[in-house]
Amino acid sequence: MTDRESLDFTIRTLGECAVDSPLHLSHHTGDGIANYTRRMSRVLADNSEEAWIRFKLKGEKPPVLEVAGPREKIYFSPDKVWAGIVSCGGICPGTNDVIRGLVMELYHHYGVKNIQGFRFGYAGLAKDGEEPFELTPAKVAQIHRRGGSFLGSSRGAQETGEIVDTLERRKIDMLFTIGGDGTQRGALQIAAEAKRRKLKLSIVGIPKTIDNDLMYVGRTFGFQTAFTIARDAVTCAHAEAESARHGVAIVRLMGRESGYIAAKAALASGDANFVLIPEVPFVLDGEAGLIAALEKRLRERGHALIVVAEGAGQELLHRRAEERCTDDSGTAVLGYIGVFLRHEISERLKKSDVRPVVKYIDPTYLIRSAPAIASDNVFCLQLAQHAVHAAMCGRTEMVVGLKGDDFIHVPIAAAVSRRNVIDPDGELWRSVTEATGQPLLREEKERTGAESAGRAVSPARE
Repeated sequence: MTDRESLDFTIRTLGECAVDSPLHLSHHTGDGIANYTRRMSRVLADNSEEAWIRFKLKGEKPPVLEVAGPREKIYFSPDKVWAGIVSCGGICPGTNDVIRGLVMELYHHYGVKNIQGFRFGYAGLAKDGEEPFELTPAKVAQIHRRGGSFLGSSRGAQETGEIVDTLERRKIDMLFTIGGDGTQRGALQIAAEAKRRKLKLSIVGIPKTIDNDLMYVGRTFGFQTAFTIARDAVTCAHAEAESARHGVAIVRLMGRESGYIAAKAALASGDANFVLIPEVPFVLDGEAGLIAALEKRLRERGHALIVVAEGAGQELLHRRAEERCTDDSGTAVLGYIGVFLRHEISERLKKSDVRPVVKYIDPTYLIRSAPAIASDNVFCLQLAQHAVHAAMCGRTEMVVGLKGDDFIHVPIAAAVSRRNVIDPDGELWRSVTEATGQPLLREEKERTGAESAGRAVSPARE
């Protein structure tokens, strides 16, 4: 049984929806008025041909996801609701768009006037956290035009009991948690404690992780902005590389466990010759290693561009267990793979006749702090709107996401059940290897006969 088959995609609710929605939408197609989402609207969690055949043969119903959107009946009375918003983890393009979207939807469309913004992540909900402030349309009107987080952000776990104490003391009925894996795991703990106390608290997450590594949500906001800006850095790095005799440019991008930004930025630029990601191990030494492939590239073409995700090649750094540490959130601190590669390439090839000129570029914080591009502006607003619709209907322990063309509700437990990573056998990685023309960078004994056949020459190798 696969993870997807065993997961429960049922969305928990706080109770019966008996309040008329103030949105005044329609039930009929063709009348020029947007429709309410039908209560039982669902989409397949896995609509692949393989999954369809598997469930057809078993005679079982495939797992489905609840479709997001406004319902005719809601759970909360808008004039009595107190809403809270918190953003956690590293900053990400689009955070302010989401905050603004939540406030605008709550205030203007549902008539919710009591909206609290909690400062600096979950630390703002702790016993000694900073005072929250009231959020109004006037206060958030222009925040989507700049990067960062209007509410501030932070990493690190806080005492769940203290957080729920704060929410209870401030009479918060719904909490919108903007963040990634760690944030949503924290939200799940908050929801569990609220349930234990028999509090009617709706917890709805908006998936913010620049690495695009949450499961079942389609894509996370800020990701498209991230790889678009990263593309520009890769393009500039290519100019650096080809402007020097035997120039090598190394661009380190975000991606602790998932190499999506590195892969998409490389594809968008069309200039990368090597893309290194956490999902695909590589070796430095030997005829199949990176150093040999790089030396060959420099002899044939005179320059090279390497795009590396921050989590790639960690096993090559040979750090002792006692040297490994974690940050305030308990996340393992990674070694600096880009700096390591710069040193190794320079040292290993300095005695050869190619003697590379190595440039190292790390645009991480410039990317994280940038305002969102147009496509993310739209996506963030829609996520915020659907998050409000879900919370007003008493949905809880869930995040909003996108499945194909449909916005959907995903239980937090499913979204954080494992990391969304690049499939080395899948289409995206095939596109990368075809675009770069890079070899497999593994020892011969690790390859299959098919893998050993080599790669076709691509435009990026020119």
